[in-house]
Amino acid sequence: MATKKKSSDISDWTFLSNHAHVLICIARQPDIRLSELADLVGIQERTAHRIIHELSDAGYVSVSKVGRNNVYEIDLNHPLRHPLESDHDIREIIFPLIKKKRAAS
Repeated sequence: MATKKKSSDISDWTFLSNHAHVLICIARQPDIRLSELADLVGIQERTAHRIIHELSDAGYVSVSKVGRNNVYEIDLNHPLRHPLESDHDIREIIFPLIKKKRAAS
């Protein structure tokens, strides 16, 4: 007979990577502060900064300054990186996830 697992027995993996979580946060709030982004994703600020830098270098995100703050813009037409998904773009991942949140607000 199968036993029910305790919540402490379940691993912490998720279907989306931290890079995807960062993109979702930016899509929801383009002027998000790095510290808030890190808190929402559950990573260190330095890691959030590295991920944004990687996303920017790869062409997924552009960063501009407005006063003292960074404002991020996602290239929603940029294709996904892995060969299995390269015929799809970021929009297909981001839009369904941010529409749910906006509809609930």
